[in-house]
Amino acid sequence: MSPTLLPAKQMWSAIGSMALCVAMLIASEFMPVSLLTPIAADLNATDGMAGQAISISGLFAVLTSLLIAPIAGRYDRRHVLLAMTVLMLVSLVLIASAANFSLLMVARALLGMAVGGFWALSTATVIQLVPKAMVARALGMIYMGNAVATAFAAPIGAYLGAIVGWRAIFWGLVPLVLLNLVWQLRAMPSMPPKAGIPVSRVFALLKRRHVAFGMTAVMLTFSGMFATFTYLRPFLETRTGVSASQLSLLLLGLGLAGFLGTKLASKLLEKEKLFPMLRWLPLVIAALTLSLVWLGGRLESAAALMIAWGLVFSAIPVCWSAWLAHAMGDDAESGGGLMVAAIQLSIMLGGAVGGLLVDQITIVASFLFGSAMLVLASMVIGPGFRLGRHPAQPETID
Repeated sequence: MSPTLLPAKQMWSAIGSMALCVAMLIASEFMPVSLLTPIAADLNATDGMAGQAISISGLFAVLTSLLIAPIAGRYDRRHVLLAMTVLMLVSLVLIASAANFSLLMVARALLGMAVGGFWALSTATVIQLVPKAMVARALGMIYMGNAVATAFAAPIGAYLGAIVGWRAIFWGLVPLVLLNLVWQLRAMPSMPPKAGIPVSRVFALLKRRHVAFGMTAVMLTFSGMFATFTYLRPFLETRTGVSASQLSLLLLGLGLAGFLGTKLASKLLEKEKLFPMLRWLPLVIAALTLSLVWLGGRLESAAALMIAWGLVFSAIPVCWSAWLAHAMGDDAESGGGLMVAAIQLSIMLGGAVGGLLVDQITIVASFLFGSAMLVLASMVIGPGFRLGRHPAQPETID
């Protein structure tokens, strides 16, 4: 169906259902960050092992994001997106009822498939649903779902998890996903299959020098951030000595700062500051991470640093989305799959290496590793010439 022929009410309802699905996916994927300690204790695992639950979802998100375009090209896009939502639903039921760590990992793998598949198709789906002039607004609604989940999922999970237990938190997400599935069934129009995109076309983008450098920087940046983000709860519990209520407030502060970070990043992008932001934000978050190691023993210092950390953390994905439009605007669907794969692989590696360091050395070692990756990312980016910015051109994303 042509976007211009879709009734406005149904069009925005479909976008709304996608935004809610994104919120549920993000909440489900990163909820273990706020529940890491009780999950580990209940399943007789270490904190580092529990952190691998985030890593395994990243692995399957990588595989799915790379393979979904060729598969989705054979089927109605509506059915593919609904299948991703069903996968999320099944994974939540399995997580909530997991009797052992192995079943938890299987459930997280299914969730990773849903995350990778949905995100890889989201931009192309929006373009198919709405007129070109409204694409930016529609994408903004979807990213708002991301921001809402980032702001509220972790603190609510930490607070309620201490009252009703971590399993009840995941059971609580099940009816919300069911409602989302019903909404999608009613709102999503049929989107007939088109010619599939071969996997070779996705990887062919890496032959472009600026894309190869960009993806390297993406992986260094996100692996560095998630080597820290994944283990914030055990750090705050052991180093800062926070209670459950204090932990939820700190995570809420981090999440709410994300709204401001997203807005500030958008404003700076409008002023054509893309490449300076890509270069300097990783250094800022590395400095904040090291400051947290040094000053995080005091609650007041930890709170201030967490807010600042959340501010920068939320701005970085916005900048890389803008770079995607700048660097691969001629093949956004393939580029989107490649970007999702790179980010999810980075989440997996950051969480996995961080988990090993937490178990074998200390949490501080994981934070130091993350900071080193962020510094390397900034070095790879440099002034931006390697990422496609011509020395003689202004810093524009167009």
